[in-house]
Amino acid sequence: MSEQTYRYHISDCKKYARCPRLFVYSQNEDKETFRPFVRLDEEVTELAAQMLGIPADSRFTGKRGDSPDLALAALHEKEWLIKARFEAGQLRVKVPFLHRQESGWDLYFLFIGLYPHADDLQFYCDTAWVLEENDIALNDIYIIHLNAGYVREKELDVHQLFTVSDRFYNSRNHPSALIRDLIFREMKDLTGMLSSMDACSLDSMSAPIRTSRCSSRQKCRYYDRCFPFEKEEPDNSIVTLIASQHKHAMKGEGIRFLKDADPARIEGSRQQYAQIMADRGTGLFCDRLALRSWLGRIRYPVTFIDFEWERFAIPPYEGMRPYDVLPFEYSMHILKEDGTMEHTVYLSVHDDRRSLAESLLKDAAPSGSVIAYNAEGAEKIRIRELADLYPDLAEGLLDLNERMEDLQLPFESGIVYDTRMKGFWSLKVIMGMMNDASYKDLDIQQGMDAVFEWRSLDQNEEVENSEKIIEELKAYCGMDTYAMTVVYAWLKKLASEQPLYSNI
Repeated sequence: MSEQTYRYHISDCKKYARCPRLFVYSQNEDKETFRPFVRLDEEVTELAAQMLGIPADSRFTGKRGDSPDLALAALHEKEWLIKARFEAGQLRVKVPFLHRQESGWDLYFLFIGLYPHADDLQFYCDTAWVLEENDIALNDIYIIHLNAGYVREKELDVHQLFTVSDRFYNSRNHPSALIRDLIFREMKDLTGMLSSMDACSLDSMSAPIRTSRCSSRQKCRYYDRCFPFEKEEPDNSIVTLIASQHKHAMKGEGIRFLKDADPARIEGSRQQYAQIMADRGTGLFCDRLALRSWLGRIRYPVTFIDFEWERFAIPPYEGMRPYDVLPFEYSMHILKEDGTMEHTVYLSVHDDRRSLAESLLKDAAPSGSVIAYNAEGAEKIRIRELADLYPDLAEGLLDLNERMEDLQLPFESGIVYDTRMKGFWSLKVIMGMMNDASYKDLDIQQGMDAVFEWRSLDQNEEVENSEKIIEELKAYCGMDTYAMTVVYAWLKKLASEQPLYSNI
């Protein structure tokens, strides 16, 4: 084939299966530059090839843009095919590893994660279907994945880094169903779906219908395009009801506001109660007795802390496991009882974890409370990891955790709710209600943007405007802890007001 004949990749099939509108929107949009959330500097396929012990003279290695004829010819010439491109019905797939056996081929998928589950079964089934359509007889099917128990020493050991499994893992990350059996039981002929994809267009589709897939796990990137009117919903709209299965049904029946929610169709969480009570008043609910109880645990001086970090799929440094985290920055505001504050920012480029841990102990107040936002899911974990890594610093680091309180708790437990939060309680959302400095004034406004900027410094010796990037990183992380001090002061003000329970 001198010209490419395929139109689709497996990602297109997955999008269509999830939602035809998602498929069409993505087909008619310029492709964005992919910026992975997890750092992956190494050529993982080559590392896996080393682990499998594939000789250089017995392998065919495909590359982007290859004609499928090259892979088909290599089937007759080579023992191993790596990243070979095959096509069927205008669907093109890239196959990580094929290994010739007497009665057919062993197929190895490559999963750059710790535990491959069957929730991405369509990907595996569609790949196998294309191979079957090319009359490639499949014997055993395996998935190569990262070994969660591997700890890197000075050199990377590819034989310990990977695990080769013939089974998927269950929700408890234990081996369960055989990969081959499940694939061939669930594999479908894609001919009809590919034809439907050919005929699919925005003009041919009916109006969008909201389903759980629109916002499951994370909100679809095209959600606002399908349902643009929701952006105009008032702060107290029924569609802001947190964790509600029936909010859109209630909206469709004419129930517009939180205060009018049908009691028989709410889950009854503390957050929902706070939302409804806020709307029945003037927009703010505060259980002042509970808030005072929480604030009563706070002791001066108060150390507000926030980390920024990078996550690596392949451990680059000694002592790290796959998907370990490398903290590279923290901001710290220390609030004293007389109202004065001190601010410190630590920022390193490359691996300076010990220096960061030592500076953390030096900069933090030796007594009093430590406050972070989402402390249980972030800062406490990072500090515990540093304590495990440096036993001689563990006592001081774990003392920080012992003194730590989570500023998120009053919001996630329904102690405080303001309808302006519109069903969310991130630090940025709450800070947006304050008449104070805002993230919008910063060059870096999101956590992952900070990671991408730091990544550019870490990966390159010479970066244009590196000093500017460093200052922007410090400003962003500094805003996180400053925002905590503003929110903390607001909570103290709320707690001092009467009556104890109020939605006015």
